[in-house]
Amino acid sequence: MNTSTMNVPVHTQALVLPSPWQAMGGVLRRDLRLALRRKAEWLGAVFFFVLVAALFPLAIGPEPNTLRLIGPGVLWVAALLASMLSLGRLFEADHQDGSLEQMALSVAPLSWLVSAKVAAHWLIAGLPLVLLSPLLGLQYGLSSEALAMLALTLLIGTPVLSLLGAIGAALTLGVRGGGVLQSLLLLPLYVPVLVFGAGAVDAQLRGLGAQAHVSVLLALLLAAAAFSPWASAAALRLALE
Repeated sequence: MNTSTMNVPVHTQALVLPSPWQAMGGVLRRDLRLALRRKAEWLGAVFFFVLVAALFPLAIGPEPNTLRLIGPGVLWVAALLASMLSLGRLFEADHQDGSLEQMALSVAPLSWLVSAKVAAHWLIAGLPLVLLSPLLGLQYGLSSEALAMLALTLLIGTPVLSLLGAIGAALTLGVRGGGVLQSLLLLPLYVPVLVFGAGAVDAQLRGLGAQAHVSVLLALLLAAAAFSPWASAAALRLALE
């Protein structure tokens, strides 16, 4: 038999690798879909924020001046603690099912994929706090200008909390009692965000102008966005070794 007649053309197709932007989009969509299936994991943090903000006026009393004075601080502390509550599952689920190892071996930089996970965390755990804050601020007698400033500072500050929280979550990944250690690591980093966020609303209430506070928050956001993904990726690689 003539073997030349048995030749079959073989078509080869080049392997097309996703770009880093496409990989980021895939991780972002995946985390958002998983969050919709596990509503209890992120709704708990939102409910915590609502309960803390709603119960303080009942405990303090109906004095308008007192409520107006403590309102910005209470709402910002509640947002900070609610953000910390939702950090536990940022990398833990992916670490348990092996997805994190696949991300580390991906052609896309791990820091880019971490950025996508942080963005997903903020969308499901930070953005609801921003949207609810003006409604909850009404209980404290805040003016419309103060409510707008509260929403603005949370819009800038909650991404900083998520970015810094990613570092803490990566450093404590797989560590026994990691939640307590994570709190000890993150609270000192969160203090400047808390001070300038609540201070901006307080300055707006006093008519002093909050531009300086907002500028510092924006600087913190830029610094965290530049440093946090790289630091979190380095910590994750250490945890995976």
